Amino acid sequence: MKEEVFFGEGMAKAKKDYPDIYNAVVGLNEAAYTGKVLDYKTQKLIALGINAANSDDRATKKQMISAMKEFGITKDEIVDVLRVVLLTSGMPPFTKGMKILYELIEK
Repeated sequence: MKEEVFFGEGMAKAKKDYPDIYNAVVGLNEAAYTGKVLDYKTQKLIALGINAANSDDRATKKQMISAMKEFGITKDEIVDVLRVVLLTSGMPPFTKGMKILYELIEK
């Protein structure tokens, strides 16, 4: 179910020019996203929250798109994640996340 998608633009270049580094990142990704205890959907929502909390607009948007595409994650599920972002990281990351979410769903 998990796709080999990396949000950093440099990963495509690393894959081409430095396959050893790329393969190490792929291995780390597989080790992190095991689904052993928390299912992959839950892990995806955690990743989305971390990116939103870091105010990383690009990664937050990509995580939202991926979550909606892969799991059919709803607006309300994403807002629940953003509520935790608001509590733990404050208003600016929350409002950025909400802006990104509404830009995506209003397309």
